[in-house]
Amino acid sequence: MLSISRHSQRLHLRELRPDDVEGLFAIYGDPRATEHMSFDPRTCQEVEGIVARSIASAAADPRQEYVLAVADTGDGRLIGFGRVALDPHQPRAATFGFALNPAVWGNGFGTETVRLLLACAFEDLGLHRVWGARSPLNAASARAMQRAGLTEEGYIREHVQRGGQWSDSVTHSILDHEYAATAAG
Repeated sequence: MLSISRHSQRLHLRELRPDDVEGLFAIYGDPRATEHMSFDPRTCQEVEGIVARSIASAAADPRQEYVLAVADTGDGRLIGFGRVALDPHQPRAATFGFALNPAVWGNGFGTETVRLLLACAFEDLGLHRVWGARSPLNAASARAMQRAGLTEEGYIREHVQRGGQWSDSVTHSILDHEYAATAAG
């Protein structure tokens, strides 16, 4: 099993731990943080289940999903999470996603988180293609992905159903050679 631990100047991308429930609930349970996600805010009990399942999936062989904590390197507190999920239908490809606690929005942590997730995907996992989807209304996510080197590909119409309503998603992707050029520059 590959254990992930990556650092930037301000962030540590690491494996989830049982004591991350409170920090993750501050995101998953917050209506602002989940506004552009595919689900309504979660209860603390639901977050406990998510953390337990994520920790269990880390032990799978082969591992197909990496749900990771984003922690502040200064005080170690969880400020976000990221996910890289291998695509069983496309060799060396994965989807990714991320979310941050609203208390840290507007400080560049989104771009930093995406860069750490891409380093994990390309440098640790040796992937060829990584893509993610976002709400068309989530301008901050669009900026973070663009700054990290992803290309906007287009729309998936009526991709997500939440609260009985269908909504579109915008996809972004990056290839290994694009990542290498971005990381080198």
